[in-house]
Amino acid sequence: MSHPAQLSPLELSAYFAFTEVSSLLRHEVEKQLRDVGKLSYVQFQLLARLGDASGGSLRMTDLADGVVYSRSGLTYQAQVLEERGLVTRAPSPEDERSTLVTLTDAGRGVLAEVFPGHIAVVRGLLFESLDDGDVEVLERVMTRVSGHLRANPPRSAGGRGKATRAVRTIADA
Repeated sequence: MSHPAQLSPLELSAYFAFTEVSSLLRHEVEKQLRDVGKLSYVQFQLLARLGDASGGSLRMTDLADGVVYSRSGLTYQAQVLEERGLVTRAPSPEDERSTLVTLTDAGRGVLAEVFPGHIAVVRGLLFESLDDGDVEVLERVMTRVSGHLRANPPRSAGGRGKATRAVRTIADA
């Protein structure tokens, strides 16, 4: 067994492979999004999450939690998307302290333009070399790791429920 402050050779190899795949895939995905939709990776994530949301709307805090992005960064990205006419922002009818972001028809149009190429890049670079069993293992492992990381997430990835706010308030005191 390796020392806790070191990674075993297998762990190190897995880590390097993960970071390399992540970097190479993200680079190509970002290029496709810029070339076809003039979108950053984060902007695409925001539009895609809104496209999947009921009614095409989500609260800003829910978007930030879902894409693991700071609230201030998300505010800037939402402003850029709003200026392009891809989303609208308005106070939530249920809670005026919350801002609701809604996908516009133009935003749906941009998603429709970028999705075919996005899927082709992801399928070609990530899934083409895997069989169905490999994809099942990858999904299971990444879901487990994601759950582990979200059990103690950075602030931008944490939930913003009442219990979470109460714990943060007590911890910050």
